Amino acid sequence: MNGQAPRRPRLRALSRWTTLLLAVIGALAIVITAVGATLDFREFDQTSGGYDPPYEGWTGTPIDWSEGAVSSTGFVRVGRVLHTELNCASGMLSFNVLGNSIDYRVVSPRAIKVHKPREACAAAGFEPEF
Repeated sequence: MNGQAPRRPRLRALSRWTTLLLAVIGALAIVITAVGATLDFREFDQTSGGYDPPYEGWTGTPIDWSEGAVSSTGFVRVGRVLHTELNCASGMLSFNVLGNSIDYRVVSPRAIKVHKPREACAAAGFEPEF
């Protein structure tokens, strides 16, 4: 050996840039997914007010159930990131994120009065039990 330190291969520098590029792409994917999920969640219920019984005095536009697709169990609304599902038998609202279904909650008394999911389910041929 000639007393010089061994040279690092150029491949290491390339792998650092590749790692940085993948980290940036991953961070952008997370940000875009978070923004899309936030927009989907906000667009689902565009009403406000009337939170106390008898749930009157609310403003905004109630959910138009006819805009969603009808599945074997209820309604499905496809969003950017979140797909919202209403089970017409149980009244359970679920969110489907990246293929994973997450039960959110059973529709509230306010939602029943304002958005009328029972009537929409009955009109689509289901027998709502909520």
